[in-house]
Amino acid sequence: MLNDDVKDIYEDELEAFRIWMKDAGYTGHTIKSYTGDVLEFLVSLNGKTIPQVKKIHVMSYLSSVRERGISDASRNRKHAAVTCLFKALMELEMAVTNPAAGVKKSKTDHNKAPTFLNEEELIRFFELVPGKYRKRNIAVFLLMAYMGLRIGEVHALNLSDYHASHRSLSVFGKGRKWRTLPVPEAVAVMLETAIEDRLQPRRVKEDAMFTSQKGRRLSIRCIQQIAADTFDRFQQDIPAQQRLSYSSHKLRHSFATMLLRKGADLRTVQELLGHSSIQTTTVYTHVTNKEKVEAVERLHIQLPSIL
Repeated sequence: MLNDDVKDIYEDELEAFRIWMKDAGYTGHTIKSYTGDVLEFLVSLNGKTIPQVKKIHVMSYLSSVRERGISDASRNRKHAAVTCLFKALMELEMAVTNPAAGVKKSKTDHNKAPTFLNEEELIRFFELVPGKYRKRNIAVFLLMAYMGLRIGEVHALNLSDYHASHRSLSVFGKGRKWRTLPVPEAVAVMLETAIEDRLQPRRVKEDAMFTSQKGRRLSIRCIQQIAADTFDRFQQDIPAQQRLSYSSHKLRHSFATMLLRKGADLRTVQELLGHSSIQTTTVYTHVTNKEKVEAVERLHIQLPSIL
């Protein structure tokens, strides 16, 4: 079944879902992602009506997702999208049950240490940031590497969110929660420079902090591509099979790791990152092999005499 056929069959449900997400305050990026996931799920139903959908149909869809080799984290996002669809339809009195509610999430590896850059590597990364709009690009990545912003949070920033008088930034993050962050002096200098050089948006009332060459809000995809190009240059001297899987999100990992290594407490790091649970923050308490070796070498080991 094609997407166009699905859109026709479930036109009312899809429109209701979009309205529900907008009313709930979901970001444009989340709405787009969830809509795509839900369309994929509806295609798998082969024309079944919403009242006909059972738990087994949701499980079958998610199983097919896993068989395609999609990560557990992506599978859980698709699960969340389908769960939200039925939650919306129930609230709008277009469904009576949520067949996705009883389906278990995939277990992800929470103990896997995040990939990050150390301070020397970050310096080299910023030296390699490309682009005609280099000042803007550097400002974007500084917000991620030295303030811990998510890519979606950078994308959503408006000029009015920056308060130059007391060097702070209001960030609208996950869970539709605001947090106020102090802006390091060096970051503030580059941010203000980028704002001065900002291309004027085409739309008169557009308040986006970062704009594209077409005068639109800088897209998440564009930020991801600039980061990918920079990381390609960052690893150009390393054989392809030995290169690490870097992405713009690794800059946020770097920020959290640096803070903890400099003695910041977990609660403070949690607030700066905008984590709803401190358990999420604990993943950054990893240590490197070098630190393990240094710790062990500090031990004074005296062996017993051997007869």
